[in-house]
Amino acid sequence: MRILLVEDDRRVAAALSSALTRRGYEVEHAATVGAALSAAPCDLVLLDLTLPDGDGTDLCRELRRRSSQLGIIAVTARGEERDRVLGLRLGADDYVVKPFSMVELQARIEAVLRRAAHTAPERTLIEAGPVRIDVGGRTVTVAGRPVALTRKEFDILLSLARQPGVAVPRDRILLDVWGTTWADRHTVEVHVGSLRGKLGDPTLVETVRGVGYRLRGE
Repeated sequence: MRILLVEDDRRVAAALSSALTRRGYEVEHAATVGAALSAAPCDLVLLDLTLPDGDGTDLCRELRRRSSQLGIIAVTARGEERDRVLGLRLGADDYVVKPFSMVELQARIEAVLRRAAHTAPERTLIEAGPVRIDVGGRTVTVAGRPVALTRKEFDILLSLARQPGVAVPRDRILLDVWGTTWADRHTVEVHVGSLRGKLGDPTLVETVRGVGYRLRGE
């Protein structure tokens, strides 16, 4: 899960980046409008509205124009009602006023990402090596053999299959499947173990030490 943090105060940016990284997110920091517009693609933007080279509301409008699926949370000291309304009208999904707690920010991030996941267009058929997933029909085959999975096992496999060959953090799986990152991570391990057994080839789902899991992509 990749977050772009647009914040010109480097002390605030360093503290937020550290806290978000500990929670399993990959964070890129941009201190200006220009840096934000040239940043790599991300899943969510935390956007300060006061920036040295432009207005964050204009940046918000441009980011929304580029992608209707991108999660955007305005994180700013501007707490007046007119500022909140303007930010939301320009395309922000949520608005957090400084100062705030990490617990509140985490909850708002999860809520925005859940909404984005529910509205994003989903491929109806995903193939990764011998694994074939019919998303709409919620069926799975491995080398042509039907595999019966529980709802959680299917959702975990789908979370991995959206990026075959890429390590998916445990927190990303928790968010995709359980809707929160606060659940017991041991739960993921138990379900992955069961999933491996049903797929018939334990090497299809690889453990990436210190990160999470990866669906073999070839």
